[in-house]
Amino acid sequence: MSTTYAYAATDAKSKLAPFEFQRRELRAHDVQMEVLFCGVCHSDLHTARNEWKNTVYPAVPGHEIVGRVTSVGPDVTKYKAGDLVGVGCLVDSCRTCPSCSEGLEQFCENGFVGTYNGQDRVSGENTLGGYSTQLVVDEAFVLSVPDNLDAAGVAPLLCAGITLYSPLRTWGAGPGKKVGIVGLGGLGHMGVKLARAMGAHVVLFTTSPSKVEDAKRLGAHEVVISKNQEEMNAHLNSFDLIVNTVAAQHDLNPFLNLLRRDATMVLVGAPEHDHPSPQVFNLIMKRRRLAGSLIGGIAETQEMLDFCGEHGITSDIELIPMQQINDAYERMLKSDVKYRFVIDLDSLRQ
Repeated sequence: MSTTYAYAATDAKSKLAPFEFQRRELRAHDVQMEVLFCGVCHSDLHTARNEWKNTVYPAVPGHEIVGRVTSVGPDVTKYKAGDLVGVGCLVDSCRTCPSCSEGLEQFCENGFVGTYNGQDRVSGENTLGGYSTQLVVDEAFVLSVPDNLDAAGVAPLLCAGITLYSPLRTWGAGPGKKVGIVGLGGLGHMGVKLARAMGAHVVLFTTSPSKVEDAKRLGAHEVVISKNQEEMNAHLNSFDLIVNTVAAQHDLNPFLNLLRRDATMVLVGAPEHDHPSPQVFNLIMKRRRLAGSLIGGIAETQEMLDFCGEHGITSDIELIPMQQINDAYERMLKSDVKYRFVIDLDSLRQ
């Protein structure tokens, strides 16, 4: 057992506060790491405040984790002390269902184990996440972090990065393809960077004219103000793929109209209330598809990290000490961050 310092929510209404607990003894295939950086995801806030009505308290959020291996179990073969590693949204799955067998652990038919607010498959205990100084994880769910990338900027790749990489890869973003990214936030800015690196022609959709220049800096070839009907009409029937990152309820039809025949719009933003149903004829008449995507499996997440290493891609971040997490939550609700908060866990070791 190892003493771990963290910040935790003890109920839905209280602010996150210092919390001390013991990480488990190493099992045969476990990797123990010192957490260096942890990204702040909107899911963390939803869980801390029990907005999904399933939180087990005390809750230690955090599933965008980069750390340094400090020790390993006797049967670990992939990692050694000193390795720079990452952990994303899941730390276990059944490993035997068809989805797990295909490397799609995020769709485990028996339920994957979340990095936080999940149930450990061995002990039954509630999992506690990366807002902490240490983590213990089975090596099968640990990822190698490219040494050439800024470790703090890598952290959000473990959720925001793979959330965009997976649909871009699944639906074939690449040279000769016109790809739209809806929304320029923590998810959307990663979509722009990744789609550009894949060789696609990238168009960013935003309601905010103030974001035009930054979208171009991040790699967008074009920026469309989605409230401007003339700008939208200029792109009718032209997109091969649109990835919609917006987490607020909105009309999907204007974007479906932009898809060419047999093209797809993928939803990755998770709104509190469902979008209004799209017009069926918008789908029927062009054989268009409306799809959804979660994160990625372990193999695809490693592929994403390697791709980012090859192309020098990290998230644009604002680094904060752990003690500022409650202020960061309030700022995140106002979209007052470019584009992801990342916690420096050294702030808990001082």
